[in-house]
Amino acid sequence: MQSLKENDILTKISRYNLIRNEKLVYIDVHETKAGNLAGKFVAVPNLVNIVARQDFQGTGETEAAALENCLQKIKNVEIEDLFPVKEE
Repeated sequence: MQSLKENDILTKISRYNLIRNEKLVYIDVHETKAGNLAGKFVAVPNLVNIVARQDFQGTGETEAAALENCLQKIKNVEIEDLFPVKEE
């Protein structure tokens, strides 16, 4: 895409909501439209402005594969443990 800068990344997002133990986390699946991500599709758990650690992000050649990869990684993890802890 000619209107983007050299290192810009443009994605199209599908959003899922995961409710676990009465807590909600979003999982945004990014489809790469321009630039480079870890895969064609990347599923990222988030709390809108806080993104889960990279170990819990899923990748795949399809939206479904990236989402499944992410869900497998977070299956046995509490929602609050997905996110980085701020060092004080």
